[in-house]
Amino acid sequence: MKYSVRRLASVSLFSLAVASSSAFAAADEKLRAAAEQAQPAVIESLRDMVMIESGSSDIEGLKKMADYTEARLKALGAKTERRKTTRGAGADMVIGTFEGTGTRKLMLIAHMDTVYEHGILASQPYKVDGNRIYGPGIADDKGGIAMILHALKILNDAGWRDYAKLTVSFNPDEEVGSIGSGEIIAELADQHDVVLSCEPTVAPPVAKNESLLLGASGTATGTMDVKGKASHAGAAPQLGRNALLELAHQLLQTQDVAKSIPGTQLNWTTAKAGTVRNQIPDMATAGADIRLTIPDGVQKLQAALDEKIKNKLIPDTEVTVKVVAGRPPFVASDRGRALAKDGQAIYRELDRTLDIAEMTGGATDAGYAGRSGKAIVVESFGLAGWGYHARDEYIDTNSIVPRLYLMTRMLMDLGKQK
Repeated sequence: MKYSVRRLASVSLFSLAVASSSAFAAADEKLRAAAEQAQPAVIESLRDMVMIESGSSDIEGLKKMADYTEARLKALGAKTERRKTTRGAGADMVIGTFEGTGTRKLMLIAHMDTVYEHGILASQPYKVDGNRIYGPGIADDKGGIAMILHALKILNDAGWRDYAKLTVSFNPDEEVGSIGSGEIIAELADQHDVVLSCEPTVAPPVAKNESLLLGASGTATGTMDVKGKASHAGAAPQLGRNALLELAHQLLQTQDVAKSIPGTQLNWTTAKAGTVRNQIPDMATAGADIRLTIPDGVQKLQAALDEKIKNKLIPDTEVTVKVVAGRPPFVASDRGRALAKDGQAIYRELDRTLDIAEMTGGATDAGYAGRSGKAIVVESFGLAGWGYHARDEYIDTNSIVPRLYLMTRMLMDLGKQK
């Protein structure tokens, strides 16, 4: 009884009023047991997916992932579609659609690509060490795919169809900015009431607790080009206009430009100049990683950079800089915050604490899903892990049961809302 009253006390604006506390508790125990029983199958799915190398440029690997996820969705009863991305390497998105008997339109998203180059398994193999399972992409984002597939399996086995439409989207290019799938994700999300995005959550003890995420930076790319004049580096260097030196000057004077524009971050990360040692370089270029949490950040940074580069070190050089917008920022609405608080209440049913993370510098497809504001969007329904985009990426197996429980309970609650 105490267990059910605690849950009822935390119900938010978007939670379902429960008719009977005893019936509610019985339903929770069934889901908990189903999640526990599913754990070995989740681990098997994770191993199967990790063994498929699927870097963002690995077309063969991404096709294998698409084949794998499409077959799994079909086995669950989904109508599936392979949709070509509009730009990039040309891999397929996998979109699965379920038709139900309810009124809400729900969407689940995760991505099939990883940051790792082909052949990575030779140096970073799949391995199990206690409660950690290691493997390239296992947390980001094959753990998210596993959560979707197995949560739907649990609900499907229970006969749950309390939704008008449930759409699953797996894209192949998230790690390169979703350049060919972002607009498709945005279009699909606008047709739904709620989108649950399944990027990983940070595992304890790196973070105090697991969490749901309400904000993620948008992205942009900065490019600086310098045009100088070539000359012999030994015989007549004074006749040249050194593009490399001018580039270095410009990088130093623009490195802190974002500090004057709240909600923006700029880091120069790549540079190239010259082709031979004995020539004054006439061309130089640099690239920047840009993160944004404000809608007009691209325009503000462009204006600030244009002003800065007017100050030159080398006369008669030409300097240009261009900022190109990428993935939009994700900032959850009040409705998203209320949904995350419902998630906290669900975790309390397991005597666990779920935090709400306000913002991360990492960009996610929640930015596309939430761009128009039509759907309620919350991020990080994937597994808990760490080490993504680095060596020794892992998931914590202790998170499998509670994350499955969170996803299934959340979907059931959402399906009952009008």
